[in-house]
This record gives sequence, structure tokens and C-alpha cells, in this order.
Amino acid sequence: MTTEKCTIQQKLIQIQSELKVPKNNFSEYGGYNFRNAEDILKAVKKHNLEHGLLLTLTDVPLFIEGRFYIRSTATLSDGEEAICIDAYAREAESKSKMDDSQLTGSASSYARKYALQGLYLVDDGIDPDSLNKDEEEPEKSEQEVFFDYFKHYANGVAKLTNRPYEEIEANVLGVNTFARLDDVTPDMYAQVIGTVKAMGKRAELQLKENVTAAKVTEKPTSAPQTTNFTWGK
Repeated sequence: MTTEKCTIQQKLIQIQSELKVPKNNFSEYGGYNFRNAEDILKAVKKHNLEHGLLLTLTDVPLFIEGRFYIRSTATLSDGEEAICIDAYAREAESKSKMDDSQLTGSASSYARKYALQGLYLVDDGIDPDSLNKDEEEPEKSEQEVFFDYFKHYANGVAKLTNRPYEEIEANVLGVNTFARLDDVTPDMYAQVIGTVKAMGKRAELQLKENVTAAKVTEKPTSAPQTTNFTWGK
């Protein structure tokens, strides 16, 4: 199809209707598929080339109400006109084990993903090709899935250790140098889940050891034992 006489808006509409970006990345801790900015960029290259469009991405750091944000702008141009879409992502307040460049890079990746999704109308919900039931529940965000898994494992540790959930959460976050659960950055989700799961395994092992020790203590002996003590002293 010839698109030389089409406006940039018409070209973008055609790309939006044709573009497919499957979720080819798999989260081992969450058990779900997801896409990132690189997947979208790979998928749109051939479409942009076919329609003679140039895509550029720019990042601008912002300081808003005491927090650092990254504003990413996706710009699509035909050499005469341009369409721009902005998206924002907040850097984590706690630096955890990442340096400043890694924190900024993580925020930039997410901001770019959402800017590209807004430009090309890439749905972040359920992929039509992945539906295998008559009805599907709305797909949770990556952060919501992380919260669910964390609370599940942390509640398990709380029951095993007979300690409040808040204490378990604070200990796990402290080990990973985060102040709050919503401060955990996506690239640290797996590590934090790994920490709380390891804590649960240690609690289970300690519980088994305590039960074994109690059984040994209560085990009857074949002959009465005598206790050495001194009368009248």
C-alpha cells in the first residue's frame, strides 16, 4: 500500500491497527508473561520503515515534591510533522543495591515503555491471542502481582514464627535496603521475593528442629533415672 500521500496521523492509525507486540518475557517469580520497551521498539521498526517515519526517544529528569521522576517522550516524525507522547516514572526513594545510574535507567525503561504504548496504542492488558477461556479476569500489573506474592509468603513466615506480619515485612525490606514495599523497583522484585521465601524455609527448618527436640525430651527411658542432689544443703 502506498502511503506517500498519507498524513502522519493516517500513517500512525494504520500502524496502530496492524501492530502486534506479544509478551515474550516470562517472570519466574510471578508466573506471567510481559513485554518491555525493547519488545515494542523491535516490533515497530519495520512499520516505521515502511511508512517513512522516524521514531526518537528522549528522557528528562524532574524533581517533583521531593522525588525524582523521569519523563520520557516518544516522538514520531515524517520530516514535516511530529506526534509526541510523554510518560513518567518515579525513581525509587531507597537506593537498595543499585547505584544512581541503575536507578535512573530502571525508571527510564518503564517511562519509555508507557510512552511507546501510548503512541502506538499497545494494550497493556490481556493479549487477545492468549485467551483460552470464555471470560478472563483483568490482568494485574507487575507491581500488584509482586504485592500479592510478597504478602502471601510474608504471612506464611509470620504464622511459622508467631510474629506480626509488619515485623516480617520490615525485616525483609531492611535486608534489601528499602523503606516501604512500594519503593521496591521492578528489577528487585525477584530478589525481595527470594529473601522472604528463604526466610520461610529457615522458619520451617527451625520449627522441625524444635518439634524433634521436644519429642526427644518427652521420650520415655527403659530404666528410671536418678538425679544427684544433696540433702539438707
